[in-house]
Amino acid sequence: MAVTQEQADWFSDAFAKLVDNVDQAILGKREVIRLVVTALLSDGHVLLEDVPGTGKTVLAKALANTLDGSNSRIQFTPDLLPSDVTGVTIYDQGKGVFEFHKGPIFASIVLADEINRASPKTQSALLEVMEEARVTVDGVSHDVGRPFMVIATQNPVEQAGTYTLPEAQLDRFLIKTSLGYPDHNTAVALLLDSSNRARASKVSPIIAPGSVAAMAQLASEVFVDASVLAYLNHIVTATRTHKDSTLGVSMRGALALARAVKTWALSQGRTYVTPDDVRELAVPVLAHRIIVDPESDFAGVTAEDIVSRVLVDIEPPAYRAA
Repeated sequence: MAVTQEQADWFSDAFAKLVDNVDQAILGKREVIRLVVTALLSDGHVLLEDVPGTGKTVLAKALANTLDGSNSRIQFTPDLLPSDVTGVTIYDQGKGVFEFHKGPIFASIVLADEINRASPKTQSALLEVMEEARVTVDGVSHDVGRPFMVIATQNPVEQAGTYTLPEAQLDRFLIKTSLGYPDHNTAVALLLDSSNRARASKVSPIIAPGSVAAMAQLASEVFVDASVLAYLNHIVTATRTHKDSTLGVSMRGALALARAVKTWALSQGRTYVTPDDVRELAVPVLAHRIIVDPESDFAGVTAEDIVSRVLVDIEPPAYRAA
């Protein structure tokens, strides 16, 4: 069923209210907040990579508090076990049966703080749940419910005692972004309010889990012309053959971008996707899925550079009159 303009206006208004609510805790970073909310309404996950003290955890907590549902925080450490994330089956002697005790992954919004500090074995506990929204323990599957979103943070500077996320896990994050330092005016505003050390806790819930699911369903029905999808696929294909990459974007990445651009278009009150939507989301959705050739990496080429060059090389389809 096609999305009507009235539905698009409603979605755009609700989207703006979500962004405004989170913006109370994270000042001056509306574009990053828009990306995170887009991921939430596209059934995706977010990786926040930035230096310490830029507000990664505050952003994740603020989004969790915006949703009137369950949320949890997992502090990833080298001694964390997979069962500490997913849960464990314990034998109840009184009842004479095995009972499953849910882990912190069973929540609507899960903050995986400093995810790269856990061992690869523990990181792998997230692979199934991030892809299929369910956990399998002792051969039994348990659904985590909907909506479900993992917001992971990691520090790219301090590498001692950390484990690089494998490509299979990076590919499961819809968007990778960073906050960066605030501008001068925002920094001064934060300093004036320096006594407030719990900004995220002041964010109140304004949306129910059911409404998030309804918005995600509506976004999935946004119209995308075949020419726009062809343009998207040309971009993805070009990352695989680019001279500076050894691994390009997977089909999972292409599908993720196709979902995200629908939500992005609807958040701006449009019932259709344009090539500009693809261009705006290409870097945050695709760049972290690319492995840069070692020689090119040594020369200073980044995955973001590769995506940007591909966008320059590939001509978008022309707009067609309705």
